[in-house]
Amino acid sequence: MILFDLDGTLVDTAHDLAYALNLQRERHGMPALDLALIRPYASHGSTGLLHIGFAISPESAAFAPMREEYLALYDEVLTRQPLLFDGMASLLKHFDDNAIGWGVVTNKPRRFTQPLMQSIGLLERAACVVSGDDAARPKPYPDTLLLACAQANVNPQDCWYVGDAARDIEAGKAAGMRTAVALYGYLDVSDKPDEWGADAHILQPLDLLNLDIH
Repeated sequence: MILFDLDGTLVDTAHDLAYALNLQRERHGMPALDLALIRPYASHGSTGLLHIGFAISPESAAFAPMREEYLALYDEVLTRQPLLFDGMASLLKHFDDNAIGWGVVTNKPRRFTQPLMQSIGLLERAACVVSGDDAARPKPYPDTLLLACAQANVNPQDCWYVGDAARDIEAGKAAGMRTAVALYGYLDVSDKPDEWGADAHILQPLDLLNLDIH
């Protein structure tokens, strides 16, 4: 079975994440940021986005209200322009046609995961869809990945987990899965995927077909 991270691995959501951030900056009298500047932070959730957008961290007293404001704005635009990465539609069709199970494990809260997956027609096709708040601990802990295996009735040792962040690889390894880094995702120049200890690196989704996934 193949399990995917959502943002930056299965779906390109950077446009909508950035759009919401720039709406928030506009509210606070700040100019819009270029997508290219925001994009590398898109896999790091509201923490990363508020860091690049407002230079605040979770330790700041302003973080919690700013996070709630951002999430409310994102809630309004999250299905505005989500796109499957190039080749992903063909890859998922291959999996479906060859009875290879696939699912999603994301740190994204369920309130966003479900409508996003529904909007791109994948919610019913996936064997499992596990969000960050579906288990006690999100990635980098293995809890959500192990929950996905339980839901899909597969052993972790029979799974690959594909993601574009260090916490994805850490969680996959902790769960006992083989792991692959999606180099086409939202990696920042400071990221060092060669040091994450993944079993494989892929430049595009269809590269997964070159791995031992049967």
